[in-house]
Amino acid sequence: MVREKVTVSTRTLQWKCVESRVDNKRLCYGRFILSPLIKGQADTIGIAMRRALLGEIEGTCITRAKSEKIPHEYSTIVGIQESVHEILMNLKEIGLRSNLYGTCGAFICARGPGYVTAQDIISPPSVEIVDNTQHIARLTEPIDLCIGLQIERNRGYRYSIKRPNNFQDGSYPIDAVFMPVRNANHSIHSYGNGNERQEILFLEIWTNGSLTPKEALHEASRNLIDLFIPFLHAEEETLHLEYNRHKGTLPPLTFHDRLAKLRKNKKEIELKYFLLTN
Repeated sequence: MVREKVTVSTRTLQWKCVESRVDNKRLCYGRFILSPLIKGQADTIGIAMRRALLGEIEGTCITRAKSEKIPHEYSTIVGIQESVHEILMNLKEIGLRSNLYGTCGAFICARGPGYVTAQDIISPPSVEIVDNTQHIARLTEPIDLCIGLQIERNRGYRYSIKRPNNFQDGSYPIDAVFMPVRNANHSIHSYGNGNERQEILFLEIWTNGSLTPKEALHEASRNLIDLFIPFLHAEEETLHLEYNRHKGTLPPLTFHDRLAKLRKNKKEIELKYFLLTN
Protein backbone atom coordinates (compact mmCIF):
# COMPACT_ATOMS: atom_id res chain seq x y z
CA MET A 1 0.00 0.00 0.00
CA VAL A 2 1.44 3.31 -1.10
CA ARG A 3 0.82 6.16 1.33
CA GLU A 4 0.82 9.72 0.15
CA LYS A 5 2.25 12.50 2.25
CA VAL A 6 -0.47 14.20 4.25
CA THR A 7 -0.11 17.93 4.93
CA VAL A 8 -1.55 18.89 8.29
CA SER A 9 -2.66 22.50 8.70
CA THR A 10 -0.85 24.24 11.55
CA ARG A 11 -2.34 27.70 11.06
CA THR A 12 -3.61 29.36 14.20
CA LEU A 13 -6.20 32.10 13.97
CA GLN A 14 -5.13 35.30 15.68
CA TRP A 15 -6.95 38.58 16.19
CA LYS A 16 -5.50 41.98 16.97
CA CYS A 17 -6.71 45.52 17.59
CA VAL A 18 -4.84 47.68 15.07
CA GLU A 19 -6.55 51.00 15.86
CA SER A 20 -8.50 52.37 18.81
CA ARG A 21 -9.61 55.90 19.54
CA VAL A 22 -12.16 57.88 21.53
CA ASP A 23 -13.48 60.77 19.45
CA ASN A 24 -15.65 61.93 22.36
CA LYS A 25 -17.53 60.43 25.30
CA ARG A 26 -20.31 59.25 22.98
CA LEU A 27 -18.26 57.95 20.06
CA CYS A 28 -15.57 55.27 20.26
CA TYR A 29 -13.90 53.56 17.31
CA GLY A 30 -11.97 50.32 17.00
CA ARG A 31 -10.42 48.42 14.08
CA PHE A 32 -9.59 44.72 14.39
CA ILE A 33 -8.07 42.03 12.19
CA LEU A 34 -8.47 38.25 12.18
CA SER A 35 -6.11 35.99 10.20
CA PRO A 36 -5.13 33.76 8.53
CA LEU A 37 -8.39 32.56 7.01
CA ILE A 38 -8.96 30.37 3.98
CA LYS A 39 -10.93 31.74 1.05
CA GLY A 40 -14.58 32.38 1.96
CA GLN A 41 -14.19 32.26 5.73
CA ALA A 42 -13.63 36.00 6.15
CA ASP A 43 -16.95 36.82 4.52
CA THR A 44 -18.77 34.18 6.59
CA ILE A 45 -17.38 35.52 9.86
CA GLY A 46 -17.66 39.18 8.85
CA ILE A 47 -21.36 39.02 7.96
CA ALA A 48 -22.24 37.09 11.12
CA MET A 49 -20.23 39.42 13.36
CA ARG A 50 -21.76 42.55 11.84
CA ARG A 51 -25.29 41.26 12.39
CA ALA A 52 -24.44 40.21 15.95
CA LEU A 53 -22.82 43.59 16.70
CA LEU A 54 -25.83 45.56 15.46
CA GLY A 55 -28.64 43.32 16.65
CA GLU A 56 -27.58 40.97 19.44
CA ILE A 57 -25.94 43.26 22.03
CA GLU A 58 -28.09 44.71 24.80
CA GLY A 59 -28.07 48.39 25.66
CA THR A 60 -29.84 50.82 27.99
CA CYS A 61 -31.87 53.92 27.14
CA ILE A 62 -34.78 56.10 28.21
CA THR A 63 -38.05 54.72 26.82
CA ARG A 64 -40.70 56.96 28.44
CA ALA A 65 -41.07 60.43 29.96
CA LYS A 66 -43.91 61.69 32.14
CA SER A 67 -44.91 65.14 33.34
CA GLU A 68 -48.38 66.24 34.40
CA LYS A 69 -47.75 69.83 33.27
CA ILE A 70 -47.36 68.87 29.60
CA PRO A 71 -50.66 69.05 27.64
CA HIS A 72 -49.35 67.26 24.51
CA GLU A 73 -46.11 66.32 22.75
CA TYR A 74 -45.96 69.31 20.39
CA SER A 75 -46.79 71.96 22.97
CA THR A 76 -44.49 74.62 24.35
CA ILE A 77 -44.09 75.61 27.99
CA VAL A 78 -43.56 79.18 29.11
CA GLY A 79 -40.07 79.56 30.50
CA ILE A 80 -38.56 76.66 28.49
CA GLN A 81 -36.76 77.39 25.25
CA GLU A 82 -37.31 73.94 23.71
CA SER A 83 -40.65 72.45 22.75
CA VAL A 84 -41.79 69.24 24.44
CA HIS A 85 -40.93 67.29 21.28
CA GLU A 86 -37.38 68.65 21.29
CA ILE A 87 -36.94 67.69 24.96
CA LEU A 88 -38.10 64.13 24.17
CA MET A 89 -35.62 63.93 21.29
CA ASN A 90 -32.82 65.09 23.59
CA LEU A 91 -33.78 62.43 26.15
CA LYS A 92 -33.67 59.82 23.39
CA GLU A 93 -30.00 60.65 22.75
CA ILE A 94 -28.87 60.24 26.37
CA GLY A 95 -26.26 57.48 26.55
CA LEU A 96 -26.58 55.08 29.50
CA ARG A 97 -24.58 52.15 30.83
CA SER A 98 -26.11 49.61 33.21
CA ASN A 99 -26.34 46.02 34.45
CA LEU A 100 -30.09 46.49 34.69
CA TYR A 101 -32.60 43.69 34.13
CA GLY A 102 -35.92 44.96 32.78
CA THR A 103 -36.94 48.52 33.62
CA CYS A 104 -36.41 51.04 36.38
CA GLY A 105 -37.46 54.60 37.18
CA ALA A 106 -35.52 57.87 37.26
CA PHE A 107 -36.43 61.54 37.32
CA ILE A 108 -35.30 65.07 36.57
CA CYS A 109 -36.05 67.95 38.92
CA ALA A 110 -34.41 71.28 38.06
CA ARG A 111 -35.11 74.94 38.66
CA GLY A 112 -34.40 77.79 36.27
CA PRO A 113 -33.02 79.88 34.94
CA GLY A 114 -30.25 77.67 33.60
CA TYR A 115 -29.45 74.63 31.54
CA VAL A 116 -30.78 71.14 32.22
CA THR A 117 -28.29 68.43 31.29
CA ALA A 118 -27.89 64.69 31.78
CA GLN A 119 -26.18 65.48 35.07
CA ASP A 120 -29.61 66.47 36.45
CA ILE A 121 -30.97 62.94 35.94
CA ILE A 122 -31.36 61.15 39.29
CA SER A 123 -31.14 57.43 38.60
CA PRO A 124 -30.51 54.18 40.54
CA PRO A 125 -26.89 53.16 41.28
CA SER A 126 -27.13 50.41 38.64
CA VAL A 127 -27.46 53.04 35.89
CA GLU A 128 -24.53 55.21 34.80
CA ILE A 129 -24.71 58.23 32.50
CA VAL A 130 -22.09 58.16 29.74
CA ASP A 131 -21.87 61.93 29.18
CA ASN A 132 -23.18 64.22 31.94
CA THR A 133 -22.94 67.27 29.68
CA GLN A 134 -25.61 66.14 27.20
CA HIS A 135 -28.14 68.92 26.75
CA ILE A 136 -31.81 68.36 27.62
CA ALA A 137 -33.42 71.81 27.93
CA ARG A 138 -32.81 75.47 28.74
CA LEU A 139 -34.97 77.16 31.38
CA THR A 140 -35.22 80.90 30.70
CA GLU A 141 -37.32 81.77 33.76
CA PRO A 142 -37.35 80.76 37.45
CA ILE A 143 -39.64 77.75 36.98
CA ASP A 144 -39.44 74.12 38.06
CA LEU A 145 -39.05 71.31 35.52
CA CYS A 146 -39.95 67.86 36.86
CA ILE A 147 -39.97 64.85 34.55
CA GLY A 148 -40.34 61.18 35.48
CA LEU A 149 -38.35 58.76 33.32
CA GLN A 150 -38.52 55.07 32.51
CA ILE A 151 -35.19 53.39 31.79
CA GLU A 152 -35.00 50.01 30.11
CA ARG A 153 -32.36 47.53 29.01
CA ASN A 154 -33.03 45.57 25.84
CA ARG A 155 -31.66 45.03 22.33
CA GLY A 156 -32.27 46.41 18.85
CA TYR A 157 -34.61 49.29 18.04
CA ARG A 158 -38.18 49.76 19.21
CA TYR A 159 -40.50 52.30 17.62
CA SER A 160 -42.75 53.96 20.18
CA ILE A 161 -46.48 53.43 19.67
CA LYS A 162 -48.25 56.65 20.55
CA ARG A 163 -51.76 56.09 21.88
CA PRO A 164 -54.16 58.90 22.92
CA ASN A 165 -54.61 57.44 26.41
CA ASN A 166 -50.85 57.75 27.01
CA PHE A 167 -51.00 61.53 26.65
CA GLN A 168 -53.92 61.98 29.03
CA ASP A 169 -51.75 61.23 32.07
CA GLY A 170 -48.76 63.15 30.67
CA SER A 171 -46.87 59.99 29.70
CA TYR A 172 -44.94 60.02 26.41
CA PRO A 173 -43.19 56.97 24.89
CA ILE A 174 -39.80 57.56 23.28
CA ASP A 175 -38.33 55.67 20.34
CA ALA A 176 -35.83 53.29 21.94
CA VAL A 177 -32.39 52.81 20.38
CA PHE A 178 -30.94 50.10 22.61
CA MET A 179 -28.02 49.33 20.27
CA PRO A 180 -24.70 50.41 21.82
CA VAL A 181 -23.00 49.77 18.45
CA ARG A 182 -23.71 52.67 16.12
CA ASN A 183 -22.11 51.11 13.05
CA ALA A 184 -20.05 48.09 12.04
CA ASN A 185 -18.27 47.30 8.78
CA HIS A 186 -16.11 44.47 7.55
CA SER A 187 -13.64 44.26 4.68
CA ILE A 188 -11.40 41.51 3.33
CA HIS A 189 -7.79 41.49 2.14
CA SER A 190 -6.68 38.48 0.08
CA TYR A 191 -3.09 37.37 -0.44
CA GLY A 192 -1.22 34.37 -1.85
CA ASN A 193 -1.50 32.52 -5.16
CA GLY A 194 -3.65 29.71 -6.49
CA ASN A 195 -4.82 27.18 -3.93
CA GLU A 196 -2.70 28.86 -1.24
CA ARG A 197 -4.77 32.05 -1.17
CA GLN A 198 -5.63 33.27 2.30
CA GLU A 199 -7.65 36.14 3.69
CA ILE A 200 -7.46 38.75 6.43
CA LEU A 201 -10.71 40.00 7.93
CA PHE A 202 -10.91 43.66 8.98
CA LEU A 203 -13.68 44.70 11.40
CA GLU A 204 -14.51 48.34 12.13
CA ILE A 205 -16.77 49.12 15.10
CA TRP A 206 -18.25 52.42 16.30
CA THR A 207 -19.98 52.52 19.71
CA ASN A 208 -21.93 55.14 21.68
CA GLY A 209 -19.53 55.08 24.64
CA SER A 210 -21.56 52.73 26.83
CA LEU A 211 -19.32 49.92 25.55
CA THR A 212 -15.84 50.04 24.06
CA PRO A 213 -15.46 48.48 20.60
CA LYS A 214 -13.40 45.66 22.18
CA GLU A 215 -16.16 44.95 24.72
CA ALA A 216 -18.74 44.98 21.93
CA LEU A 217 -16.67 42.50 19.90
CA HIS A 218 -16.40 40.14 22.87
CA GLU A 219 -20.13 40.42 23.64
CA ALA A 220 -21.12 39.76 20.03
CA SER A 221 -18.79 36.73 19.92
CA ARG A 222 -20.33 35.28 23.08
CA ASN A 223 -23.83 35.79 21.70
CA LEU A 224 -22.91 34.00 18.47
CA ILE A 225 -21.46 31.08 20.44
CA ASP A 226 -24.67 30.88 22.48
CA LEU A 227 -26.67 30.57 19.26
CA PHE A 228 -24.61 27.53 18.20
CA ILE A 229 -24.62 25.81 21.60
CA PRO A 230 -27.76 23.71 20.74
CA PHE A 231 -25.83 22.07 17.88
CA LEU A 232 -23.05 21.18 20.32
CA HIS A 233 -25.67 19.75 22.70
CA ALA A 234 -26.95 17.54 19.87
CA GLU A 235 -23.45 16.14 19.33
CA GLU A 236 -23.01 15.65 23.08
CA GLU A 237 -26.28 13.74 23.35
CA THR A 238 -25.14 11.39 20.61
CA LEU A 239 -21.88 10.76 22.46
CA HIS A 240 -23.77 10.15 25.71
CA LEU A 241 -26.04 7.57 24.07
CA GLU A 242 -23.12 5.68 22.60
CA TYR A 243 -21.23 5.71 25.91
CA ASN A 244 -24.24 4.71 28.05
CA ARG A 245 -24.68 1.52 26.03
CA HIS A 246 -21.39 0.26 27.41
CA LYS A 247 -20.40 1.92 30.69
CA GLY A 248 -22.90 4.34 32.18
CA THR A 249 -23.51 8.03 32.60
CA LEU A 250 -20.92 10.59 31.54
CA PRO A 251 -20.15 13.59 33.78
CA PRO A 252 -21.38 16.98 32.49
CA LEU A 253 -19.16 18.44 29.79
CA THR A 254 -18.03 22.04 29.81
CA PHE A 255 -18.14 24.10 26.63
CA HIS A 256 -14.40 23.62 26.09
CA ASP A 257 -14.78 19.87 26.64
CA ARG A 258 -17.44 19.79 23.94
CA LEU A 259 -15.17 21.59 21.48
CA ALA A 260 -12.28 19.21 22.28
CA LYS A 261 -14.59 16.22 21.72
CA LEU A 262 -15.78 17.56 18.39
CA ARG A 263 -12.22 18.23 17.21
CA LYS A 264 -11.10 14.75 18.28
CA ASN A 265 -14.00 13.09 16.46
CA LYS A 266 -13.27 15.11 13.34
CA LYS A 267 -9.61 14.02 13.35
CA GLU A 268 -10.60 10.35 13.84
CA ILE A 269 -13.02 10.53 10.90
CA GLU A 270 -10.35 12.15 8.68
CA LEU A 271 -7.81 9.46 9.66
CA LYS A 272 -10.25 6.59 8.95
CA TYR A 273 -11.09 8.11 5.57
CA PHE A 274 -7.40 8.45 4.69
CA LEU A 275 -6.63 4.81 5.60
CA LEU A 276 -9.61 3.49 3.65
CA THR A 277 -8.69 5.39 0.50
CA ASN A 278 -5.02 4.32 0.47
